[in-house]
Amino acid sequence: QDLAYMREEEQLAQAVYLANAARWPTVQVFANVASSEATHTSAVKALLDRYTLADPLAGLDVSSFKTPLFQTLYADLVTASAASLVAAVKVGVQIEELDISDLASRRAATDNVDIQLVYDNLERGSRNHLRAYMSVLVQQGGSYTPQYISQAEFDGIVNSPMEKGR
Repeated sequence: QDLAYMREEEQLAQAVYLANAARWPTVQVFANVASSEATHTSAVKALLDRYTLADPLAGLDVSSFKTPLFQTLYADLVTASAASLVAAVKVGVQIEELDISDLASRRAATDNVDIQLVYDNLERGSRNHLRAYMSVLVQQGGSYTPQYISQAEFDGIVNSPMEKGR
């Protein structure tokens, strides 16, 4: 269940970022992070395949979801992103913050080393994405208040350097 949820959440990020990349083509962060999210969703798909679990996104295009929650969230985030470049970048920050929170709680709920390793890698990527979006947001004169993780954790991530893969 957690893997299926994370598969849709990673796809949500990719779909919203692709929509924002089309809307704001001169702001490279959207296309860059969308490409990375494609890798993230593939990593979760590989786990579903390894453990012969159903893929909730089988047969769906990038902006379609099995779970109504994700379909509604996608529509809401794309609509919110249309307001302005600052709004679109804030949506990126929000998605990455949510992803960090969800990955941490799901990693803590499993003792499967394969799944923990993938979640660790995805969370590291999400922290880097959060840093990238916050950099653009600050350049645009915007600000953000965390909704899913503590202000201290958020600040710790944003004020630390980009992380490299293992």
